[in-house]
Amino acid sequence: MVNLGVLVSGSGSNLQAIIDNIEAGRLDAQIKIVISNIPDVYALDRAKKHGIPLMVIPHKGFKREEYDQKMVEALKANKVELVILAGFMRIITPVLLRAFPMKVMNIHPALLPAFPGTHVWQMEVDSGVKFAGCTVHFVDEGTDTGPIIIQAVVPVYDDDTADTLNARILKQEHKIFSQAIQLYAEGRLEIKGRRVLAKGFPKTPDSFMINPPARIFER
Repeated sequence: MVNLGVLVSGSGSNLQAIIDNIEAGRLDAQIKIVISNIPDVYALDRAKKHGIPLMVIPHKGFKREEYDQKMVEALKANKVELVILAGFMRIITPVLLRAFPMKVMNIHPALLPAFPGTHVWQMEVDSGVKFAGCTVHFVDEGTDTGPIIIQAVVPVYDDDTADTLNARILKQEHKIFSQAIQLYAEGRLEIKGRRVLAKGFPKTPDSFMINPPARIFER
């Protein structure tokens, strides 16, 4: 069982997916605290509905390092082991990262290292890529540069917009974030340099996707 602290700034759909998986017994975790930097976001309503302790720490008036120190104090006070960024729209400073080294997870709506940053769905559509997806990674001091834990792939269709692609990716986000947390809870993640190794999974060398669908000619 791993103790989570979840940081939010918005509606909290990834938070809800984690809550649902915990309550269904699929995820060996407990959310000890939900912290928002913005009052009255829907993510706080989700936490309240499920009896999860919550806290609002407004960021206005604080330097980034000062703000992160306040979060560290709140997370430590609630015995948090793993910090989850579930739509937390602030840059994390070394103050938080050094307090929880390689124990901060983020989800990004692209197949990193491609398309880091924000509002990537339109960039993915405009770029002409045939596949997009999402990535769960450990957070380091760069922007979406931390070691990758798990990724999910979705096709990009010719008639996709940023909104339709976002919706397709979000469904996968709700699956793989919980899976990454479960792998951590089971002690199956090993960091070696830039790589995160997930122990105990068989290889699937012939598993692949093609977009647009193509006939495969075998010799």
